[in-house]
Amino acid sequence: MTADPESDSDSEADPESKPDSDRDSTAGASGEYPSPCHDPKIVADLVARDRRTSGTALRAEGSGRSSTYREFITTSYKAGNVLRYLGVRAGEEVLIVPATRPETALAFFGAAQLGAVVRFADEIDGEPPRVVVAPAEREAEFDLPPGYRLIVYGDRPEAATTTHWETEVWSENPAVHPVEVDPSDPLLVDGARVPTHADALSVAVEFAENAGLGPGVEHVVRGSLADVDTVVSGLLAPILASGVIVFPE
Repeated sequence: MTADPESDSDSEADPESKPDSDRDSTAGASGEYPSPCHDPKIVADLVARDRRTSGTALRAEGSGRSSTYREFITTSYKAGNVLRYLGVRAGEEVLIVPATRPETALAFFGAAQLGAVVRFADEIDGEPPRVVVAPAEREAEFDLPPGYRLIVYGDRPEAATTTHWETEVWSENPAVHPVEVDPSDPLLVDGARVPTHADALSVAVEFAENAGLGPGVEHVVRGSLADVDTVVSGLLAPILASGVIVFPE
């Protein structure tokens, strides 16, 4: 894969190395958390560089895996670059199988930064999406036409045409994507519902306030991510509030 000229090199100032007086974040029991986003315009605002801190952003109870805000945000950049390499452009659809695994959330935030429209679903309904993101055990269920790509995580893929998440994402440059996304651009699609970035974030801010989410506060994802409301409350609200996404077993 070609290196991105806008890569986040090790020579760049690391937010975790700054003195506490220079850091816009909140200390918590499990690390230091970024300040909540009170008025985000687009999903990329939630994963801005200056929000990369040591506090936990995601925890998966089934696998015991977790990511700090620094790891989560940096990997979302990598995921977006892999999707862009596979042909995803603004306005195109990315289908993500709604599994409660870290890759699901990372693929969503990566796609959103590209201006892609995300559909969480277990199967293709209608025109094929530009890219499908799925667990490796679901690989055989997706037969995409030429020009459309499947990326799987977990075990290595069976088909040579299938992309392996771990191989590509972990070797990708953590670059900010050179894509302009407008708040009025569509973010998700669920049947007839096509909320924009502004729509989804407005609801997420309200949900976070009503639910008492804040730095370090865990929020368990309840329900299927195939439901837009679950995506908003389970993925967007915790991150904008500087809380923790928790995927149950």
